[in-house]
Amino acid sequence: MMAKAVDDRRRSLRFGVHLSLRYRQSEKGIEHRWSNGITRDMSKDGVAFQSRQPLPVGSHVELRIDWPVKQEAVRPIDLQATGFVVWSDMRETAVRISSHKFRVHEAANATLQMPESIG
Repeated sequence: MMAKAVDDRRRSLRFGVHLSLRYRQSEKGIEHRWSNGITRDMSKDGVAFQSRQPLPVGSHVELRIDWPVKQEAVRPIDLQATGFVVWSDMRETAVRISSHKFRVHEAANATLQMPESIG
């Protein structure tokens, strides 16, 4: 029997995906600013991303990930997720996702008014 080379505690397979995201800590009664980052990898249970500074392990965070496809090829989609920081350093943070949903944005200039014809 072969020994397992690495003790990987992840429950799900991760995929190397590089998408723009916004993130912030979520604390009751405190309004944190959104910061920008890029995902490094994702699974159904978690996401690792580039962060500007370490976030406290165990802190609750909100994520808004720019999804790479658009609804009807026009309307942008975000993956909105919340979760808890499982590790963080000066360059990267990993979050275990506790809830998620997709949000479709309204199309910019969805209703254009046509000028009245001059007659």
